[in-house]
Amino acid sequence: MNKEQTYHRLASLDALRGFDLLMLVAVDRIVFKLQPLINAGWYDTFLQGFTHKEWEGFSPWDLVMPLFMFMSGVTIPYSLSRYREGNMGRGALWGRLGRRFLLLWVLGMICQGNLLSLDSQHIYLFSNTLQAIAVGYLFAAFLFLYTKPRTQIFVAIGLLVTFWAAMEFVTIGGYGGGDYSAQGNLAEGIDRMILGRFRDNAEMVDGVVVFKDWYTYTWLLSSLNFIVTVLTGVLAGELLRSNQTMRSKQFWLLGLGLGMVVVGWLLGLVHPVIKHIWTSSMTLVSSGYCFLLLWAFYSWIDCRGHRSGLTFLKVYGMNSITAYVVSNVVSFSSVSESLLHGTEQFLGEGYPALIAFANATIVFGILYIMYKKNIFLRV
Repeated sequence: MNKEQTYHRLASLDALRGFDLLMLVAVDRIVFKLQPLINAGWYDTFLQGFTHKEWEGFSPWDLVMPLFMFMSGVTIPYSLSRYREGNMGRGALWGRLGRRFLLLWVLGMICQGNLLSLDSQHIYLFSNTLQAIAVGYLFAAFLFLYTKPRTQIFVAIGLLVTFWAAMEFVTIGGYGGGDYSAQGNLAEGIDRMILGRFRDNAEMVDGVVVFKDWYTYTWLLSSLNFIVTVLTGVLAGELLRSNQTMRSKQFWLLGLGLGMVVVGWLLGLVHPVIKHIWTSSMTLVSSGYCFLLLWAFYSWIDCRGHRSGLTFLKVYGMNSITAYVVSNVVSFSSVSESLLHGTEQFLGEGYPALIAFANATIVFGILYIMYKKNIFLRV
């Protein structure tokens, strides 16, 4: 495979990653600021697509995190194949993977907004998308390097079944045993018991750990299915990198996507689709949708050759970690308001939307300069 072929195969991935980050760091922050201006029922319905489900079910916005993780898996066959084929030593590779894991973990703590507070009482250990990617990527990379695709599929199925069985049949400290409520499920109980004060949004009150009931995301047991999400991306990457024809690749991307969605929703009848705890049914549903999105982008960009106009998405996609971290850690509102505060008297309720747009523009400007200077920060 020559460099030109590799670039073409990854063009759709860069665009899809850019689309995901564009939604996350720009569009989402603007559309809600427009609500007072539009003030219409149809717009309220539209905004539901930018809101996570409170518990059971699945909304378009619930796909943002799984898609980010899925695409990290797609890159593995492209970036690690030379190590699996024995062309390069693996000692340096595992050092690189270890550094990647640690950096993603620390960046996740920073993005969650607690590490930089420099207050030991508000430092939480496992609470962010980047940390979920770190776990999933590390284990998926190991499986890619040392096992064949068929084994990886069996491992993924085994992890899905293990998570389901644990949720259904294991009871610890009053949690679990088939309880899928926000406060009674096994994943919640494990996080509370193991992480304790270091669970996100937990705090010490008179020497007792107090957990806030409104925080219902889980991480430790859910890591089993974080790995599966990344592994489904590895499967897609292996498919795209194979010697099959483009038509065959489109067929498999579409077929696998539809199959996972159907199986996931059917499984959801007995094992609910809940993103907060990353149930096995949700993992299949979200990975299926990821396959379908990749199929759409791959068909349009790589197969039909529609590559013009992709720069806007590539600016986000080729520096996705930077886009995510900068938009979550740095507030540009002071800059935007310093430059645009004089327009508030004219815009009224439209002023917050202008500030949100200006903030997104600043982030894009930073990413665009990096893109033009070929500066791509990867971990």
